[in-house]
Amino acid sequence: MNPPANVLTARWASRLDDRPTVLSGAGVYPLLDLLARYATGPARDELRAVAPTPQPAVDSPTTRLATGFWSRAGLPLGQRWRTELDASLRGELTGDPAVDQPLLDRWAHRHTDGLIDRMPVQVGPGTALVLANALTVLVDWATPFRPARSEPTTGPWRGRRLAGLHRPGGDPAALQVADTGIGPVSLFTVTGTADVDVLLVLGPTGQPPARVLPAALGALDHPATLPPAVGPGVSEETVEASDDRPELLVRTVGFTVTGDHDLLHHADLFGLATAARDGDHFPDVSPRLSVSAARQSAMAEFTATGLRAAAVTAISLRAGGAAPRATVRRRRWCFDVDRPFGFLAVHRPTALVLVAGWVTDPTPG
Repeated sequence: MNPPANVLTARWASRLDDRPTVLSGAGVYPLLDLLARYATGPARDELRAVAPTPQPAVDSPTTRLATGFWSRAGLPLGQRWRTELDASLRGELTGDPAVDQPLLDRWAHRHTDGLIDRMPVQVGPGTALVLANALTVLVDWATPFRPARSEPTTGPWRGRRLAGLHRPGGDPAALQVADTGIGPVSLFTVTGTADVDVLLVLGPTGQPPARVLPAALGALDHPATLPPAVGPGVSEETVEASDDRPELLVRTVGFTVTGDHDLLHHADLFGLATAARDGDHFPDVSPRLSVSAARQSAMAEFTATGLRAAAVTAISLRAGGAAPRATVRRRRWCFDVDRPFGFLAVHRPTALVLVAGWVTDPTPG
């Protein structure tokens, strides 16, 4: 069953435009769940509609999650908030942005190993509370790619020299073609050495990320598959080889993408519409709190050896080798990623999508 955070990721992806980006519903979800626990009235109902249950725990050597809370000095805090939240996660704001902002930026830098160097929200004298979540994913491929020159001859990347990544001799089972509402979608699983895999997602030509990424996320929960031959980017050939076992040749590209998201631009999506209006929405935290800002900064880098990705989400509240000699023929499936595509980093034990993104501008060769 798809974790609720994946549903949030799919809904968020459905509102993307065609620009390259990366986002993490898994980074937003724990903060929404926390706010829902302490909210009242319509704010609680809207938050619980988005975050109905806690996010599954991710006990992973490749993934690190950190949470922090900072309240302004002198802010009256409710008994539940003070007793239920780990005191080691709580800090204090002075009310002076020149002091508080560097403190929060250092936290973001430290908890993402420098991949994100600043807190996505800016604090001011009126900031009463800041909640933050940092997610870092460092994946090594079980089978590395081979760097190779890539110059697509068709499509939007035609004539460009790109940092190609090739992997011959792979298992065809790593490639699935999902039958979705937008047509066939090719999903290639790049297996990590530990418990996080990355899926490269290629949809029908011309389909935007707002349709391709939700279709791919839906396929995780309903894996109806089609024959490989109908998949976007997939072709078949017969080659000489040392045995007749089918193989998969993957030709893709390296990339680095970043994303900066203002969650309040889609406040209804995140259950924050009421919480962002003035009111007494979180009385168990402090009187008359409402959300003043909610943002996420994220990045992902895909190379021959692995994936590095990170996301920091913050919500602020205001108060008031040589080939062997061939002897037989074998079938080879070729998966060519030579136009804009998506990706999903998936925690294998829980099926939680840690980060998702869209690539339009690969690493130059």
